[in-house]
Amino acid sequence: MSSERKIVVVFGATGTQGGSVIKSILDDPRAKSQFKIRGITRDPSKPNAKALAEKGVECVTVSGSTMVDTAKIHLVGDLNSKDSLREAFKGAYAVYAVTNYWEKEDAELEIQQGRNVADVAKECGVQHLIWSALMDVSELSNGKYTKVYHFDSKAAVESYIRSVNVPSTSFIAGFYMSNLPGGMIRPHDPSKPKELTFAMPFAPDTKMPLFDAADDTGKFVKAILLQRDQTLGKRVCGATDYYTPDQIVQQLNETKPGVEAKFVQISDEDFMRGLANAGFSERVQVELLQNMLFMPEFGYFGKEDLAESVAILDEKPTTWKEFIEKAPAWKDL
Repeated sequence: MSSERKIVVVFGATGTQGGSVIKSILDDPRAKSQFKIRGITRDPSKPNAKALAEKGVECVTVSGSTMVDTAKIHLVGDLNSKDSLREAFKGAYAVYAVTNYWEKEDAELEIQQGRNVADVAKECGVQHLIWSALMDVSELSNGKYTKVYHFDSKAAVESYIRSVNVPSTSFIAGFYMSNLPGGMIRPHDPSKPKELTFAMPFAPDTKMPLFDAADDTGKFVKAILLQRDQTLGKRVCGATDYYTPDQIVQQLNETKPGVEAKFVQISDEDFMRGLANAGFSERVQVELLQNMLFMPEFGYFGKEDLAESVAILDEKPTTWKEFIEKAPAWKDL
């Protein structure tokens, strides 16, 4: 069976998105019978890498020749080196590629890394490149918001992939639910841990496409792999549903009795001041502010309906209430 299965290269094997993809494939008998994983991670010492090994995933170096029954983990996967990517993509049927803008905060570097992936995927005859993309905010906003670099850089790669005619699907992750517990939603007064405030520079009826990246990235990517013909050349939006800030705090209060959460719309200046106090540079403050402001005006996904994307799933995506129940930051509430 091993020789018949198609190789799927997964970047960020120990990260949130890549780890989710690997888990979904390994846990699904149909997917596992069709695909074997070649994971890419820079750090084999991470607990997630060790957990994969405990499941029978053997870790080898990029130059290693050991073929593995369950999966193959590359400990070096250099997005800046086409030679490294050629080795990683050798014999691969599909690639799930995700890059990390925030590692260097360099949009041009991320674009070049994405182009390297596209070029080598084409050269190696990859039949399905799944690119972890985001929307082009500059274009979507007609030039109003031009500093959301971590969105625009991934969108530029998406355009390049299409221009070189690599068979591809774009997967666009929604607003991470994990950003909310203990982060965006937190006590205003530490002495009152059950009085929570969700303070953002947009209106309480803003539509936020909530997404459980750790559990649900794999559900979407697995579905894209299994339904290549239906998803090729398309964008798949990764989100459970659109939730407004009012709904988010209401469901939190319903799920956690005794909690008093509220949403407060704050000024742009107060939002940036909070980021400054958290240590973010002025450049990043502006980027994150524009990231929030474009959402109510132009839509996180360009106001696209989620029905078609959710319809490809064979597993239900995580609801906000379900996420509340399992959020580590709120386990004692």
